[in-house]
Amino acid sequence: MVRICFVCHGNICRSPMAEFVMKALVKRAGREKEFLIVSKATHTDEIWNGTGAPIYPPAQTVMQRKGIPFDHEKRATLLKKRDYEKYDLFIGMDRENMRCMPRLLGGDSEGKIHRLLDYTHTPRDVSDPWYTRDFDQCYQDIEKGCTALLNTILSASPC
Repeated sequence: MVRICFVCHGNICRSPMAEFVMKALVKRAGREKEFLIVSKATHTDEIWNGTGAPIYPPAQTVMQRKGIPFDHEKRATLLKKRDYEKYDLFIGMDRENMRCMPRLLGGDSEGKIHRLLDYTHTPRDVSDPWYTRDFDQCYQDIEKGCTALLNTILSASPC
């Protein structure tokens, strides 16, 4: 089983979009039983008194428009040190996530931390739509990155 944790700043826009886009891609490939896919935050900005905020409405709207099913009950959760042993890959959306993840996870001795668009032919950050307000471009980048990530994983698989 491939266990993937997508990570962004608040876990309300980019990482949940990546989580559900990847789940849809894996399902379309008929491989959903081979994957565990979640998403988490590097900061507590969207978590109050232990309760995380839901997926930001404009991110929900983009996924609905693109036909990506998602869990309406999904709430932001914080990345924790104990997660390092639970997941095979930690996929960050930008350089800030890449700086924060090793600190939160207690390092990266096994090389599990990667940036999503580094799997594509145009490596760069997935811009944060919280600031850019461009949820469509964000979705396109995430879909491109998740497709490339899945292709990388499946090409490395012996089956």
